[in-house]
Parts: sequence; C-alpha cells; structure tokens
Amino acid sequence: MNFNEVQFEFAAGTKEQLPKSDMPEIVFSGHSNVGKSSLINKLVQRKALARVSAQPGKTATINFYKLREFRMVDLPGYGYAKVSKNEKKRWAELVEGYFAQERNIKLIIQILDMRHPPTDDDLEMVDFLYRSNYPFAVVLTKRDKLNKTNQKLQLEYYQDIFSTIEDLPMIEFSAQDGYGKEEIKALIESHILQTE
Repeated sequence: MNFNEVQFEFAAGTKEQLPKSDMPEIVFSGHSNVGKSSLINKLVQRKALARVSAQPGKTATINFYKLREFRMVDLPGYGYAKVSKNEKKRWAELVEGYFAQERNIKLIIQILDMRHPPTDDDLEMVDFLYRSNYPFAVVLTKRDKLNKTNQKLQLEYYQDIFSTIEDLPMIEFSAQDGYGKEEIKALIESHILQTE
C-alpha cells in the first residue's frame, strides 16, 4: 500500500459540505496541538501536506486526503480554551455531523500526548468511540520528549487507564525520528484490507 501517493482533496467547514463516503476512511482525532498534522505528514512522507499550526485551534475544518486505497480524514483538534463558544459549537456540530453520517470508517486513530494525563475531552472522545463500537487505536505522540524511564512509565500509565478496553492497540510515536510510524501504517493496512 503506497502512503506516498496522496493529495489534499477537500476541507469541510460545515456538515453540509462533507463529501460522499465512497472510499474506506481512516480518521485522525485528537486535542489541539497533540501532533496530529505532524503524524499525518510523517505517514505520507510530506513536510506540509497537513498544515502544522503554530496556533492551536486553527484547524477548524475536517480535512480529507485521498490515497489510492483509502482517505485520511483529519478532524479539527478539540479542547482549545481560547476559541469562542460559537466556534466550539460549530466544531462540535461538524464532528457530530461527520459521525452521524453513514461513512465507511475503517479505523479511528485517537491521538494523545504521551507526556501528560489525558484531558476530560480526551476521555470523553475515547468513551464515545468505545460506546459507539468504532474500531480505534490510541497513538501516544511526543515520545521523543521523554527519557527512556519516563517513556516506559507513561506507556504503563496509559495501558492502565485503558485496561478495561479489550485488544486496544496502543502505539508510541515520535514525529522527530519516526518511531512507531511503520507500526501505525501496518495497523491502517490491516484495517483497510479487512473485508466487510
């Protein structure tokens, strides 16, 4: 599966703008500033396919990237405090509108910052994915910001938090050195290749 043949396809700012779901979709979800864009760019080996925002909360659209076998769907980052109530409401309606549609979602990659405990928004999102029976995995970013001892401790901490969710894939990732990239790609491939 070629991750390098990719193009930006569409940005939807309202649920009415969402394109038809005519391909398998791999969804990326996470808090503002968790490293979502950096993860997507690393997977497809592009520097700026997904724009890395210097200002958290800037990605206010659902962005679609088309590959040969599937689409990558980048949800707007949640939980950024400095965004107006109206803007938060619009984001919520957009994301809820996406999940309310009949979409060919193969896997949701829920991204969490390995250095910190999950926020209430993170836990809410994981709970939503679990209760909705979506296939999802947790990717722990910013691994390179921790020393070896803390990497181990934080991984165990996260494994403990989500221990009630059976068979939950949990992958450590570093955008700096690409640690975990191949594992994430293999996980995506396995979900795309699964028959209906």
